[in-house]
Amino acid sequence: MTTAQHLAVIERLRARAFPARRGPSDVGTSGPGYHLAELARGGGPGDDDGTRRADEADQFDAEHAALAEILTLRFGEPWYMSTWSVQVRGGEGEEIPEPWRELSGGPRFLYLWRVEDRWLAVGLAEADEERPFRLLAVVTATDPP
Repeated sequence: MTTAQHLAVIERLRARAFPARRGPSDVGTSGPGYHLAELARGGGPGDDDGTRRADEADQFDAEHAALAEILTLRFGEPWYMSTWSVQVRGGEGEEIPEPWRELSGGPRFLYLWRVEDRWLAVGLAEADEERPFRLLAVVTATDPP
């Protein structure tokens, strides 16, 4: 997908009503008060010498940065949110609302914008030995924890 296509998905999610129950959507998952979209997914770990993975990391970093830059032009300077503390708090038994609980296991940080009565967040879940890169976007009415 291109940055323009990512923006089109985000705009559709911003306009879409939230469902009463959690379930799959055409671009990811939606539930009461949120939409979580996987804008792009990498190929995952490969059997090459690491070159493909490094190239993919560069590509995803560039897509993430371009998307954040355009959203900043549209909606102003973002907040920056580390997901580490949310993951720790959830691990200690604190009830973390969706979509923040799910996001705490993905991107290390999120860019956040408050747009009208909803939050918009984008983040890059980095690949590891078992999971591919994923560029994520969230539209939610639930305040960050």
